[in-house]
Amino acid sequence: MELLFATVFGAAFALGVRYLVPGRQQHGLLLVPLVGAAATAAVWVICLWLGLTFDGGWIWVISLVLGPLAALAVALVLPKRREAADAELLERLMKPSAARS
Repeated sequence: MELLFATVFGAAFALGVRYLVPGRQQHGLLLVPLVGAAATAAVWVICLWLGLTFDGGWIWVISLVLGPLAALAVALVLPKRREAADAELLERLMKPSAARS
């Protein structure tokens, strides 16, 4: 049950990240919160495997910090990569093709 709570909190914090970081026009509404939720859940499970208990405070701190940080990384990197890919595609589409001549 605690994994579910941590995942929901991680998604909520990552939703806040989505609205604080510029460039949200370059990705979908749910991408950043889903990355935050998935990263929070993965970190939670890794912490359990490492021996932290679900009723301890450190598992919550680690999970709820690293999950939204992963979402922040995606929110910062994705717009730049999308703009570069879009510019490259436009350049490729605007180039006259040798087959048409």
